[in-house]
Amino acid sequence: MASPVSGTSANDTSLRFVLQPPEAGNAGYLLWNGAQLPALIDWKDEVVTHSLKHRIKYARLIQRPASSKRAAGADAQGYRYVVQLALEGVPHRKPKHTIGTGTVEGDLGPSTLALVPQEGEASLEVFCAELAPEARAIRRLQRQMERQRRAANPENYDEKGRIKKQGKKLHWKQSKRYQATRRRKASRERKLAAHRKSLHGRKVHQVVKLGNTIIIEKISYKAWQRQFGKSVGLRAPGMFVELLRRTVESTGGTLVEVFTRTTALSQWCHGCGKKVKKPLSQRWHQCECGVGPVQRDLYSAFLAAYLDSTDSIPSCARYQGYWEGVEVCLRAAHERITQRAKEGQSIPRSFGIPRAGARLPKRSGEPPQEPALLLRGEEREAWAEPLETRCFRVGSSQICNEPFFFLESTFEPLYLDADELNCPGAAPLYPGLPDLELLGLPSSCKS
Repeated sequence: MASPVSGTSANDTSLRFVLQPPEAGNAGYLLWNGAQLPALIDWKDEVVTHSLKHRIKYARLIQRPASSKRAAGADAQGYRYVVQLALEGVPHRKPKHTIGTGTVEGDLGPSTLALVPQEGEASLEVFCAELAPEARAIRRLQRQMERQRRAANPENYDEKGRIKKQGKKLHWKQSKRYQATRRRKASRERKLAAHRKSLHGRKVHQVVKLGNTIIIEKISYKAWQRQFGKSVGLRAPGMFVELLRRTVESTGGTLVEVFTRTTALSQWCHGCGKKVKKPLSQRWHQCECGVGPVQRDLYSAFLAAYLDSTDSIPSCARYQGYWEGVEVCLRAAHERITQRAKEGQSIPRSFGIPRAGARLPKRSGEPPQEPALLLRGEEREAWAEPLETRCFRVGSSQICNEPFFFLESTFEPLYLDADELNCPGAAPLYPGLPDLELLGLPSSCKS
């Protein structure tokens, strides 16, 4: 994470940011310890233009690592310096980011996201799927670092290739190539984090466009870290929910978190009212009363979308009027995922796709659990009965007393663009806000 060189300071104390009036040139300067540091300001950016019209409340100097010492704007130690501004008012919102008026439920998993709005199409997708190539590149660099470390420190490994267990601390030598690989890995991880925040912001705007009342399950993300550490570390669902909460509050909407212990949406059936515990490996809901089969995540999202806000326990009578139309939407959403799997895309097992080896229901309209049937001799033929594609169409926080927001700017293309502005009152560093990059930092100011 970026670490501030000095503490946050009000704009009328030792660390100040001064903006010239338009007739004087609109230049910006950071005043610190008698030094005047010019800042790069992109006045063509509508977010920057809107933000700098407000009064500056705080200024903070941030030190961020660059990809190398030769990167643009980096000093001799390989760092860039930006000034972060906290301003009065509310952040700018672009016209393309519209706000819906309905209710939408999101069933968020470690690597999946199911959305079922009351008005609109249901969707089931891989959460932050675009991060997979970057994660594989980082993994290759990790294996390269391990090989280089073993080659430089053979005395620290036993005959089976394991690190020796000794009472004293082992001394590890780092070759120049190892250090170069480590810098490349750090740069990759920085870009992956920026890309992840960008994807979070994009998905948040898509969710808010569906409705201003968002219902999700209250999840212990620390427990997810213990069970699904690799997926949670890559996709950061907790950061996504926090960003969604801030954005919904800033737009005047409501984010409702229902407790899984009382609702148990994935175990409950709206047709008969029975509650049957299902293992995580069972990805389909099918009840003897005739409800199903339907994908588990989509069904949970449907139950939450029409859940009574005053009663956390689902009621059978509440869902009967909606199920007929919504069932077609849920099946269509799953069929789109099935089509992607047939095209060769990587699909998580939690989607309930035969290619992923998930457990499927026994019904003529759905593929069986075992996708292959034994024929003559040793020949095998896949059971691939095409499913009929259904066409469908469904119709019919408070803000702080003294609001403020953060402004940053940088010319690194992988950082969030300006349209990912968020509501104040959360993390001090806002990933979606541009940085004001400083032109040169005297050595006396870096201490």
